[in-house]
Amino acid sequence: MSHPPSSTVSATDASIRKKESDIEQKAADKDVSDSQTAPGPINPWHPSQFPDGGKDAYLCLLGAFCCLFCSFGWLNCVGVFQNYYETHQLRDKSSSQIAWISSLQIFVMFFPGPIVGFFFDNYGPKYLLAVGAFFHVFGLMMASLCTEYYQFILAQGICSPLGLNCIFNVALGSLPSWFLKKRGLAYGVTAAGSGLGGIVFPIMASRLIPRIGYGWTMRTFAFVILGLLFIAFATVRPRLPPKPREFKLHVFVDPFKDLRFTMMVISSFLFFLGLFIPINFIEVEAMVNGMSVRLSSYLLAMLNAASIFGRIIPGALSDKFGPYNLQAVMAFFTGILCLALGLPASGNAAFIVFAILYGFASGAFVSLAPAQVAKISNVQEIGLRTGVLFSCVSFAGLVGNPIAGALVDGTRFDKVNIFAGVVMIAGAVMFVLTRMVVTGWKVMQIA
Repeated sequence: MSHPPSSTVSATDASIRKKESDIEQKAADKDVSDSQTAPGPINPWHPSQFPDGGKDAYLCLLGAFCCLFCSFGWLNCVGVFQNYYETHQLRDKSSSQIAWISSLQIFVMFFPGPIVGFFFDNYGPKYLLAVGAFFHVFGLMMASLCTEYYQFILAQGICSPLGLNCIFNVALGSLPSWFLKKRGLAYGVTAAGSGLGGIVFPIMASRLIPRIGYGWTMRTFAFVILGLLFIAFATVRPRLPPKPREFKLHVFVDPFKDLRFTMMVISSFLFFLGLFIPINFIEVEAMVNGMSVRLSSYLLAMLNAASIFGRIIPGALSDKFGPYNLQAVMAFFTGILCLALGLPASGNAAFIVFAILYGFASGAFVSLAPAQVAKISNVQEIGLRTGVLFSCVSFAGLVGNPIAGALVDGTRFDKVNIFAGVVMIAGAVMFVLTRMVVTGWKVMQIA
């Protein structure tokens, strides 16, 4: 048998090796190309990743609604206790002294916000809801047994609002990860829970106290709140798992390096200084001006019923016109109402109209403030910044009602209304300035 020449074999081997080399190179080039074109890890905070709806998002919204019903809704009925304590257990105390109970509720509810926000970011909502439910319900149960001033301070002024803080911050911290385009509306619906709570609790008090007494009325409140918090515990959860981080004090100070946030805090502080004064004193003032006890007990329910619309409508409109624009308009409206209608009010009709209009106007702050923070913050910072904001304004809530109580002149509330109206208008002016800083001093821009 004859064999091909060696030169031919060598040429053939070289050709084969060249083809193999070309195939390997093409495969390598394809791998490089695939690695360059393959999508990287999806950013969960990218706008395309927000569901803005769906079963889980709406269940979270339901739970957040229940949280606001039990927390801010309870806070909205402080006027019931101001009026009741002045004529019953604490009738030997001044209006200013009794007002410290409601002021402490406001302060203790909001002041620990940054710390609670930190725990929320690290561990999620479940532990906080459990702790919040315990303190809030236990505080109300203890308040049902109180007879002395210091006991009311401890149970209703400190213990209960420690729970309110956890419940409130869980609701606000869980929503932003589910909603983006509809975030203003979502905050509005959630905040409407506080308005509904402000309707139900005063009516329950007016109906139940004459029938079953103060003690069992407070226990009934506690059982209702416990049931709603079970619903919240089952439904509230953030879209993304908690991301533990090291505790560092500077993270609570860093937001103030942003001028927009600092101005937002100043604006909210001034507005919050007067916000709860009409809510706290409207029943007492109406009764002094001749309104019956029965009718006056429904004023807070009317105020909070109107606040439901005041929370939802501006919240929904803020998605289109901007939360800063809406907040400035509603803040001016609220302050002007105190001076133009609350100050000269003397008859039943005037107090009823004032309660309804004030409820609508003042209700906007709760839904718009978190949306304002979200507008100028990275999504990962919204919870912390919202907590810092409400922690700062808690000092305004602490001193506002006692100052107003000290301004009560016998049966005259003129100074109370003037003080509330002026500080809220000052806050409105600052909201306008804040809005201009956010937009770069562009008058017609949506913000």
